[in-house]
Order: sequence, then structure tokens, then C-alpha cells
Amino acid sequence: MSDETHDVRKDVKKYLIIFGALCVGTIVTVLANEIDFTKYFHDAGMAVKVTIAVALFIAGIKAFLVAGYFMHLMSERKMIYCILAFTVFFFAGLMYLTLWSMEPNNLIHFQRAAGAGH
Repeated sequence: MSDETHDVRKDVKKYLIIFGALCVGTIVTVLANEIDFTKYFHDAGMAVKVTIAVALFIAGIKAFLVAGYFMHLMSERKMIYCILAFTVFFFAGLMYLTLWSMEPNNLIHFQRAAGAGH
């Protein structure tokens, strides 16, 4: 057996603090949805984009807390961070492609409209 003793209370306290931070992050996300950004941006579309950006920023912080502490990535090696970075890069790329395909002025919609007339 190992002579080292592990103080479980210290870990439980850390996990409870992270849990509290996640709860606060959830409440802040809900409250951020109630902010009327049309006061600051006169364009309603821009206000919606800012609201989504704020919610995604808060969600990113919460994802970092979950991955870093509950999944123990804060103490892992560089290889784990490299794999995580590639995952984030490709996920962001897929989200960009998804949002790009939804724009009405991109080439996908022009090709579909031209093909519909045949």
C-alpha cells in the first residue's frame, strides 16, 4: 500500500466550487438572454448575433471548467491538449460550414435556385 494519504475533502471542496461556478454560469446565460441588445445595436439581426455570441462565450467557459476539472484535463499531458485542440478546430470548422450554408447569399442557394428552373 502507498504511504501517501489523499485528502478527499480537498477534492470534494474543489468539485463543489466548480459545480457552483457551473450553476452561476447557467444563471448568467439565462439572464444574458433577457438583455435587450437592440438598445445598443439598432439592427435586430446584429442584436441576435451578439446575444448568441455572449451565450456561446459563457458556454465555452463552462465547457472549459467541465473538461478541465471533471475530466481531469488540467493535469494531463501535452498530447491530450493537442488532441483537444484539433477537436476544437474541426468542430469550429464544421460549425462555420453549417452557418455559411444557411446564408441566403452563398453559392449553394444560387446553384439550387438555378437547378430548380430546369
